Amino acid sequence: MALDPAQIDRARGAVLGSAAGDALGAAYEFESAAIGPDGPQMLGGGLGDFAPGEWTDDTTMAWCILDVAAEHEDLSSDQALTEIARRFRRWYETGPADIGNQTRTILGGVGPEPHAARLTAASRDLHERTGHTGGNGSLMRTAPVALRYLDDPQGLADASRRISALTHYDRQAQDACVLWSEAIRHAIVAGELDLRVGLVLLEPADAAAWTEIIDDAERRDPGHFNPNGWVVTALQAAWSAIAHTPIPAEDPSRHLANSLETAIRIGNDTDTVAAIAGGLLGARWGASAVPAQWRAMLHGYPGLTGEDLVALTDRAIGPALGSPA
Repeated sequence: MALDPAQIDRARGAVLGSAAGDALGAAYEFESAAIGPDGPQMLGGGLGDFAPGEWTDDTTMAWCILDVAAEHEDLSSDQALTEIARRFRRWYETGPADIGNQTRTILGGVGPEPHAARLTAASRDLHERTGHTGGNGSLMRTAPVALRYLDDPQGLADASRRISALTHYDRQAQDACVLWSEAIRHAIVAGELDLRVGLVLLEPADAAAWTEIIDDAERRDPGHFNPNGWVVTALQAAWSAIAHTPIPAEDPSRHLANSLETAIRIGNDTDTVAAIAGGLLGARWGASAVPAQWRAMLHGYPGLTGEDLVALTDRAIGPALGSPA
């Protein structure tokens, strides 16, 4: 599909907003620092002793997907999934300071240059052995998945499931990725925040369960969703932060920064909840809503800046870039 300038800004915002939330929340992960009177800042530190403005594993794994999306039209193809898997593994081999336990277990057991089928099999085996593979580690990296499927919700759902299953085989993890990715797609295309738009892409019984989960997120104060390492509570924390933060009448785009502050104040896995929320907020309000100071500070593995993420986003949306709607 052809995108107008506002849609292009929102596509860029999905990736940039997620990275900004990640880097902003890094300092406060698991209460490693207190939030000062001026709100959360890009202080660095946290569990990985990050530099100010440096993103964590959330954006690094999203970059692995974005980098492949810049080259491949269909992220659900075996070739694209294998390239994503191998980028995950190469990053793992650098010995990152901040990596989820489940992701470490999966990536550590497949050897160098794994094929997607091998990674997925390891993920499935862990799920079948333990029944506990529903962490938030695949939901945190959804920001770029929609970029290749802006006019194809079903294709997006299929890709979301297969990318999640590389490390997080749990059905709820896959469902959450479908819901959030479709909400991002819808926000880019329509300029609306609607988490329920993806319910039609789930099995009816699952859609009914997720409707209750979303309703609960909207009813309860965001602070209720702590801890949030489970994919369900991570999604609820991110959506509750967005839903409970008022949209300023004088400058609606401030909703992005204000909602990220709400997300981080929830506590616990702050960088991940803010990265999840930031992807959807950026898809709604655009890269232009990311504060210039944050945007200038953003950087991280593999030696990239926030502007590099924008350039890769432009390649991922490809022929639609700059075309009239």
